[in-house]
Amino acid sequence: MADFGGRNDGGAQERKPDLPVDRSFPADPRTRIFFAIALATLAGCADSIGFLEFSQLFMSFMSGNTTRFGVAVSNGDWENVTRVASTISLFCFGAFLGTLIAAWVGRWRLAVLLTLQALLLAGGLLMPWGTFAYPLHAYPIVLALGLQNATLQDEGGRSLALTYVTGAVVRFGTGCANLLLGTVAPSFWIQAPLWAGLSTGAVLGGLLDIRYGESAFLFPAGLAALLALIAIALTIAKPGSTLVAGSAPAPDASPKAQVIDAIH
Repeated sequence: MADFGGRNDGGAQERKPDLPVDRSFPADPRTRIFFAIALATLAGCADSIGFLEFSQLFMSFMSGNTTRFGVAVSNGDWENVTRVASTISLFCFGAFLGTLIAAWVGRWRLAVLLTLQALLLAGGLLMPWGTFAYPLHAYPIVLALGLQNATLQDEGGRSLALTYVTGAVVRFGTGCANLLLGTVAPSFWIQAPLWAGLSTGAVLGGLLDIRYGESAFLFPAGLAALLALIAIALTIAKPGSTLVAGSAPAPDASPKAQVIDAIH
């Protein structure tokens, strides 16, 4: 007669479930949190300057640009449709390109992406203004902030959102509830600092734009360059350290993706 009880066959021990793999990048929270808050501040600053300089066009807040796109379509304002759609497309391409670069350069990921961001943020000042429909002057800024979202990733392997805070606010709210339930995720604690960093950067960007106009973009460019130098120094001094590397696959990767290790 079949035994449907809870008896173990052959004395085999019950297997404990595997712990989730930490896919954060960098794996060390000291550098990950430092760079995350600094980059959120940079993004808020650049977005604020761009919003004021380019007739209320967002450099990194694509939710806002999507709303503007919908309003422009409903009004038949095709010049504005082109303007906003090209900005959204370029931002998306920046995230796409940044993800590929992150997978290609391995432990140099922080250094390379931050260097590219610094060059693009400063290079925007050298671009021609273009037209209202095609604001060429803004495109390098948008591309830089798209790249920025592929720079870091949380413990779940998701790209850490650094240029917008809607997700951070939602995760903070749900995290507070999960804290009461005893199931809070480690990434919960970074959500409020990310919001504060982006907000502080936005205030600073507004003040800088009032004082320096479009030249204010040199401030976020300089901050990106400083962060790139820190990343380069850490990568050279600590080549095998989790300060600049992770044991996780590429950002937002499938289970078959290759590992970003600390030696290539």
